[in-house]
Amino acid sequence: MQFRHALAASVALSAISTPALAQDGEPATDAEPVLDSNVIVVTAVSRGQNRLETSISVSSLDSDAITDLNPSSSADLIRQIPGIRSEASGGEGNANIAVRGIPVSTGGARYIQLQEDGLPVLEFGDIIFGNADNFLRADRNIGRVEAVRGGSASTFASNSPGGVVNFISKTGQQEGGAVAGTVGLDHETYRLDFDYGAALSDTSYFHVGGFYRTGEGVRDVGYNAKNGGQIKANFTKEFDGGFIRFHGKFLDDSTPTILPQPVSVSGSNGDPDYNAIANFDPRTDSLYSRYITTALTLDGNNNPTTYDFHDGLSVLSKSFGIEAEVEFAPGWTLTNRFRYSDNSGSFVSPFPASVGDAQSIADGIGGAGSTIVLASGPNAGQVVGDPSNLGGNGLLTNVVLFNTRLNDLGLIANDLRVSKDFDMGGATATFTAGFYGSRQNVDTDWLWTSYVQTVEGDGNSVLVDVIDANGNQVTDGGVVGYSASFFGNCCRRNYDVRYDTYAPFASVMFDFDRLTIDGSIRYDFGSADGTITGSDSGYGSGITSYDFNNDGQISPAEAQTAVLPLGNARPVNYDYNYFSFSIGANYLLTDDLSAFARYSQGGRHTADRSLFSPAVSTLDGSLPGGDEGVVATVDQLEGGLKYQGGGLNLYATAFYAKTAETNVEIAPLVLTDTKYEAVGLELEGSYSFGPFSISGGATWTDAEIKESLNASVIGNTPRRQADLVFQGTVQYENDFLTTGLNMIGTTDSYTQDSNELKLPGFTQVNAFLAVRPLDRMELSLNANNLFDVYGYTEAEEGAIPGNGLVRARSIEGRSVTASVRIDF
Repeated sequence: MQFRHALAASVALSAISTPALAQDGEPATDAEPVLDSNVIVVTAVSRGQNRLETSISVSSLDSDAITDLNPSSSADLIRQIPGIRSEASGGEGNANIAVRGIPVSTGGARYIQLQEDGLPVLEFGDIIFGNADNFLRADRNIGRVEAVRGGSASTFASNSPGGVVNFISKTGQQEGGAVAGTVGLDHETYRLDFDYGAALSDTSYFHVGGFYRTGEGVRDVGYNAKNGGQIKANFTKEFDGGFIRFHGKFLDDSTPTILPQPVSVSGSNGDPDYNAIANFDPRTDSLYSRYITTALTLDGNNNPTTYDFHDGLSVLSKSFGIEAEVEFAPGWTLTNRFRYSDNSGSFVSPFPASVGDAQSIADGIGGAGSTIVLASGPNAGQVVGDPSNLGGNGLLTNVVLFNTRLNDLGLIANDLRVSKDFDMGGATATFTAGFYGSRQNVDTDWLWTSYVQTVEGDGNSVLVDVIDANGNQVTDGGVVGYSASFFGNCCRRNYDVRYDTYAPFASVMFDFDRLTIDGSIRYDFGSADGTITGSDSGYGSGITSYDFNNDGQISPAEAQTAVLPLGNARPVNYDYNYFSFSIGANYLLTDDLSAFARYSQGGRHTADRSLFSPAVSTLDGSLPGGDEGVVATVDQLEGGLKYQGGGLNLYATAFYAKTAETNVEIAPLVLTDTKYEAVGLELEGSYSFGPFSISGGATWTDAEIKESLNASVIGNTPRRQADLVFQGTVQYENDFLTTGLNMIGTTDSYTQDSNELKLPGFTQVNAFLAVRPLDRMELSLNANNLFDVYGYTEAEEGAIPGNGLVRARSIEGRSVTASVRIDF
């Protein structure tokens, strides 16, 4: 009831968060140059400001840059932003994203809020199997992307102390559009993009756009793995003293989501040599296959159900929003944004629990002397005479299929604020106050099963059955158990929890000509209500027997059937709160040079990441240890210099960050309670001279684990934290031609907090070429990972195992696309 009243009051006033303002106060135009000193920053600030005059670290990518880079996913695009680590190796979703100085301690974007037009895609960026980037696509609807790192992100958005990445839509204020067709030259991709915007009258305009894409994709999976698209539209009506804008979005898309894959590693932990396994390349292959199509299990109501293995990451999002700004009294401006999003889908992806030579894997399941029989594919039923040649490499992998149903990840969000400028005689003060409210549903079913399959590329992997030495079949069509057999039968779960978030906030900024001082506060409070049900929630083992094939007998696999204890759901019922603040100052040393400093303290509610942990009582769903168990905190100190002049833009920021969190990891299930500290330097710049331009950034970080439940890792570097991460673009452009190279790279890092096995550094080079032979026509080529490098972003093992096989995730191999675009 409290939420409905708060939300109704806000919606009645109109619709939320900081409006996209141009310098003259009108609604923002569709595209601004990257790093241009005239770009007005609208993300995580009290009012639109010139970048040189802000006391925050912010970067921007415009629509032209996005088109040139041709990112394969929203996370791939985010990789281009200095100071942000985006491990974009999982496909078009499921990326791990973090801001400089803050660890990648979970999947997803734990400390970053991904926004569309100033409101979150999901309230929490790291919902397990429901990451925010799953529901975000970068297409021609995007006018520009703004990224604020640290600073005021703590106080101008909830659950985002690390930063805010805001995908800002075109509005149609600038008339025009395009239709573009794209095909893969070395892989199967067919894509159509379109967008168009125009004025309907002197005071109204619209924009509509979207894409549809189909094909196998860069990874050889053997079937049409990518299929779907989205359409977005908005309509704006201006009036005296303001405007109102309506947004709509429909996203329906299915793509593979890539988890760590089998990889061979030789050498030492400190100097490893990662290599592709024979007949399996982690850049272009995966454990998805044309010959593995269905997953039989009990559903969330304990009824037998067959799911499509090829669903992969399937998302459906339908949203509607209203944005408004109105001057309701002399000097007072009210802005409001509201959005309702109906989000659902599924996450189906094979996770290799272990990899080994085929006979050893078979013996581990059926005992010594077991026989292997092909269970799917064109040779199903054939006995494997020589396991050492199976699949071209003699390997099998025990797979836990992450089959998670995203029943409801719906979000209602509203952000209301009022602001006024005050003349103080020689200075100006801007006061802003507001209230944010959201309701995030997390309703998911974890319906995992376990298989044995070959390690083969080109979509040719098959399931195998294991026959013990006595001739008894141990598996059912490759199924070892209708449960997470290789994880100790854990994790048959249902989450059905509603998270309400409320946050009053206020800021004041003083502008003394060359000196700007600002401070802001935010008080987040909220509640979690619902139930969780799980086979590992203290109500028995959660394992039963079920006769799936109705033959009147229970096979060994059927005897390992995971079931949800539906009559013993655990309550979730707690309240929480935390306080955030940010103080900053910026001084214009000259018209082209400024210095800034900022200190911020923020937090985030860890939401479903704290469930099934001691943080939440198994008896009444309360917090026996208080808010500390469900709130992670981040303290940040940053300062630097900004220069903009004569075609040259330079930004240097030194930073210190301290993070404290409690977290529950899966695969395997581990509880962590860790504190981290990091210092570093972030550099960003661009220079234009005639038709040439160069831009880039680099972030150096020295991070350390200061406290941990695992005393052996204290003093170590957090996993996957490289000393240096960098990116850059060189471009030549005239009326006829645009061409350039883009580079993204990282130095070595450690796979795990134990600091044994290293992930090698890599540099990915992308290239683009576009020519305009006719007016309004452009022909282009884009090559991602031009030199086809391996780029490992994570690995499960902390050290090289005895068989030299680890599970690691690499970026995609080289892919080349050709496009034809017609502008109008």
